[in-house]
Amino acid sequence: MMFNATKATRTALSALVLTLGAAAPTVVGAQDAAAPAAGAPAKWFKTCTKQEEADVCVVQNQLVAQNGQLITAVGLISVEGKVNRKILQVTVPSARLIPPGIMMQIDGAKGMKLDYAVCLPDRCTAELPLTDAVIASLKKGNEVVFTSVNFRRAPNPIKIPLEGFTGAYDGEAMSQSQAEERQRLLQEAMQKKQEERNKAINDAQDAAKQGN
Repeated sequence: MMFNATKATRTALSALVLTLGAAAPTVVGAQDAAAPAAGAPAKWFKTCTKQEEADVCVVQNQLVAQNGQLITAVGLISVEGKVNRKILQVTVPSARLIPPGIMMQIDGAKGMKLDYAVCLPDRCTAELPLTDAVIASLKKGNEVVFTSVNFRRAPNPIKIPLEGFTGAYDGEAMSQSQAEERQRLLQEAMQKKQEERNKAINDAQDAAKQGN
């Protein structure tokens, strides 16, 4: 259970865990529908939906590897309705040590710990109550670092620039059509990168055979 809320709110947040932990970002900022280069951090963006008895808005940024694997996904979730809640979710790959949680640092300031709320076979999600102070720090910051600890007990810090965060948080949510277009463009970009890597591997193998 994410936190004490109505069934509708819990359902909405459970769904968001799955959305934020998806292997590839689904959308990008409304101002830029072009797909970023695979492996580069996506821009901050906001989506809003109606889920049962709640209005749910999410400001998020997702970092994905060239092969489409999730590196880190961040979501600032605001739920308004019969129950009002704000929460920060961070999703990282699986095989994490649970007790350390995820440490969040903004511009090198004192870290804030996010405790894991759920771990699935391919990802783990940690949460922190989203306060006005946290939001203000993110708006003023230059970058945020999320550090998880893998099963080898090695820290895994991931930096995400905060450029564009304030505009996304205070601005209008993007439309569903923009989200769908962004997903299509990103999938095409990742497929092209994969095809290029496969070709390079095949060419290297062919060259090695000819050399023999």
